[in-house]
Amino acid sequence: MSWLSDCHVHTTFCDGKAEADELAAQAAALGLKTLGFSGHANTPFDESWCMSRAGTQAYLETLRRLKQQYDGRLAILVGTELDYFSPTPEGIYDYTIGSCHYVLADGAYLPVDESAGLLRQSIEQHFSGDFLQFARKYYEQMADMQRKTNCTFIGHFDLLSKFNEGGQFFSEDKAYLSLAFDAADVLCAQGAVFEINTGAMRRGYRSVPYPSFPILRRICENGARIILSSDCHDAQGLCFAFDDAAALARRAGFRSRCVLMDGSLHEIPL
Repeated sequence: MSWLSDCHVHTTFCDGKAEADELAAQAAALGLKTLGFSGHANTPFDESWCMSRAGTQAYLETLRRLKQQYDGRLAILVGTELDYFSPTPEGIYDYTIGSCHYVLADGAYLPVDESAGLLRQSIEQHFSGDFLQFARKYYEQMADMQRKTNCTFIGHFDLLSKFNEGGQFFSEDKAYLSLAFDAADVLCAQGAVFEINTGAMRRGYRSVPYPSFPILRRICENGARIILSSDCHDAQGLCFAFDDAAALARRAGFRSRCVLMDGSLHEIPL
């Protein structure tokens, strides 16, 4: 099946492993119509994984060149993945992804997805070991994402579950799901579009995409729209496990998905 587009893609300008040229060549070889680059926007308090200010300019220049190089063969979109704490970008991007990679607690920015050990340490030090309280704070921020960033779509809605394969941190029980559902309900009421993200599958952290099935079903019941994203960090990750993501979406009740073409979302059959 032709998946048409993949618009959650990272390069060596941030924490990706592939050059932009390599990803564009792979996308063209796969027959994609659109490739959207989404380098991590600068977070001034932690530049270890995002684009620096100087790197952002180089990123934009490289993508302008690729737009011209692939004109008529592959549409290159210039996007960025905004963190909840990223400065508001100027209107230089074709689209934006809104994501939450930190929880702010006690004046500290606590990484959500850097490592299982650091996550456990953060919860112990700042939430007295109570994962549910950490989740509450995370989903409070997620609920505010659309208002704060006005993003084109929501990235990996339940990223805090990245290291929870097998229930290492929490049980996906009623108490946890109520927090996720409350945030999802707010976003759905604001017309947010949610990605089904296969990136953690590609990198071996999860066996299923984000969001989890119960959350995905809740989003569907609320009438929200979805888009498939690989969150790829290497060329072989483009469109990774999209068949699995589509099957999960259909099981949750979705019958269509969005694709990002010409900087706008278009709904097509799933």
